[in-house]
Amino acid sequence: QAQLIESGGGMVQAGSSLTLSCVASRRTFSLYALAWFRAAPGNEREFVAAVSRSGNSTIYPDSVKGRFSISKDNAKNTVYLQMSSLKPEDTAVYYCAAGATVPSGNFRHYTSWGQGTQVTVSS
Repeated sequence: QAQLIESGGGMVQAGSSLTLSCVASRRTFSLYALAWFRAAPGNEREFVAAVSRSGNSTIYPDSVKGRFSISKDNAKNTVYLQMSSLKPEDTAVYYCAAGATVPSGNFRHYTSWGQGTQVTVSS
């Protein structure tokens, strides 16, 4: 029974930076790959970033590569999404996900989800 709690969302200006956090249980943090997805109103979930259990492997879609970075803090059982050079099209609800055996951009590979945190980027 994984529990994922996201935080850090907010409203920022285009070009700004923002870091999201997702606190997981010790079990979830240690056993599974972790990921971030996002969903704008009326759109399907879009893959944002994923990190392996070890933290040594990460994957990103072209839409965020070079701007977003996913990382893990073992001491805090927390996965982060560091976002920079934010654009209005980044506006969405961001979800933390766990349960994949390896980093994956397919949402169907994840079995546990957080409640989401809103990120709004104004122009």
